[in-house]
Amino acid sequence: MPLLTSDDVRKLAKEYDVKFVRLQFTDIFGVLKNVSITVEQLDKALDNELMFDGSSIEGFVRIEESDMYLHPDPSTFVIFPWKPRDGAVARLICDIYNSDGTPFTGDPRYVLRRAIADAQEAGYTMNVGPEAEFFLFQLDSDGKPTTITHDQAGYFDLTPMDHGENARRDMVLTLEQMGFEIEASHHEVAPGQHEIDFKYSDALDIADKIVTFKFVVRTIAQRHGLHATFMPKPILGIAGSGMHLNQSLMKKGQNAFFDPNSENQLSQDAMYYMGGLIKHIHAITSIINPTVNSYKRLVSGYEAPVYIAWSYRNRSPLIRVPAKRDQSTRIELRSPDPSCNPYLALAVCLKAGLDGIRNHLEPPAPCDRNIYELTTSERLELGIDTLPDSLQQAMRYLSKDEVVKEALGPHVFARYMEAKQIEWEAYRIQVHPWELQNYLNKF
Repeated sequence: MPLLTSDDVRKLAKEYDVKFVRLQFTDIFGVLKNVSITVEQLDKALDNELMFDGSSIEGFVRIEESDMYLHPDPSTFVIFPWKPRDGAVARLICDIYNSDGTPFTGDPRYVLRRAIADAQEAGYTMNVGPEAEFFLFQLDSDGKPTTITHDQAGYFDLTPMDHGENARRDMVLTLEQMGFEIEASHHEVAPGQHEIDFKYSDALDIADKIVTFKFVVRTIAQRHGLHATFMPKPILGIAGSGMHLNQSLMKKGQNAFFDPNSENQLSQDAMYYMGGLIKHIHAITSIINPTVNSYKRLVSGYEAPVYIAWSYRNRSPLIRVPAKRDQSTRIELRSPDPSCNPYLALAVCLKAGLDGIRNHLEPPAPCDRNIYELTTSERLELGIDTLPDSLQQAMRYLSKDEVVKEALGPHVFARYMEAKQIEWEAYRIQVHPWELQNYLNKF
């Protein structure tokens, strides 16, 4: 992303006739929030003088300690292309600070900044390339979203089968106007499912881009009379939406995962990083698959990874190593879904990988067989474990994993655990339509 200063932002706001500025940040679940100001208040915002009530934001602070400050990051300044040019609307992503001038430890962006600083002390910079999937659904006569898909297309289909092509085209054009470098966009496997991939970048920039991407996709879909959702599994019986995270580390300007002299040109750092991810993946799952619904996607038979293994070739394991090497060498973690908070997701992945490097955690041998076709005994013989099968189980792993807890920090860990326990309990006591269908007449 361009390195802009506060003065650059002031000049751009004047040049583009900006009238409103949205100061954005996320709660601990990654839900985007904003405070809208007029351009006359921009100087105060850039001088970090604007306050808000942190007690009103999920997972932030109690009412008796609610005064918090927004510190806009000038490099995140961008104009919303879909808004009128006369009296334009811009945005700035903010870091959250306490009233005493210290960073707020419950700010997800701060959690990622801490992990990045830890990596930098060890000489590394994290690069990430996300692949976020989403569904486009029709609206009902009242304008409310349904789960009726707008097409019956499949993987890589074109018009007339892919009715979402025009909406996806506008999404791509809008994202490009906002500084994204789009690498590919296409229809995904399920009806109404789509994917737009943008170029990798450093971890903080990518986390900012993911929250922006989701906001833009939903906004443009709405303008086409559709509802875009990043819910992991909205429809029974078809594939859910994932968000594969391609990860690599840079060291002294070179890809630290590439070693031209090793058997598969993967460095020892890459192997250890993968070992760290695998060791901590049970706890990480609570962050990268954060909802009750996430575990409806993580089932065998719908292309979602369930088994904890890695491979150079096939796509059935948790981690795949794409074929490209040199500066493109990376590992692809395939289990995350787009409902996760990207700041927290990247922070826990990075810290787990660094733990692997520091403690020389070797991954198991690669598995190049289709794991979905293996029997339970064959998987046990190969030592292939499974991901947690519910939010409750994942949270139990999180409560015991000191590396992932440290990555989140005490504040986020405590608030996240509390909120997810409430979510699980609320889900657990519901009576679902499936139960009525199967039990009401039988008993």
